Amino acid sequence: MEKGIQSETQISKEKEVITLVNVFSVERHIQERLIKILEKATEDVMQHLPGFVSANIHRSLDGTKVVNYAQWKSKQAFEDMLQNPEAQIHMNESLSISHAEPHLYQVVSVYNRE
Repeated sequence: MEKGIQSETQISKEKEVITLVNVFSVERHIQERLIKILEKATEDVMQHLPGFVSANIHRSLDGTKVVNYAQWKSKQAFEDMLQNPEAQIHMNESLSISHAEPHLYQVVSVYNRE
């Protein structure tokens, strides 16, 4: 993220991380507000939790979606984050203005053009 978070997302089949892909559906006029909530949550809480690797927030061009692509060192680290009271405050705030569809993934294949 641009706001000073020192993390780097590396997508690799060999890298042992789990990936959260969380797709938030929002009304167009709320998209920017949700982005700010997710950025603040990442800056203030998530990046400081054990097992955090990286977070990348994307906005859809039509204004109706926000995607959080985040990496954690393990499924347990992700589950521990879910139980963190400070993280829950931010998660509840984002869910008060959007509908989320979070899923955990493991990288299977990576293709790059060199």
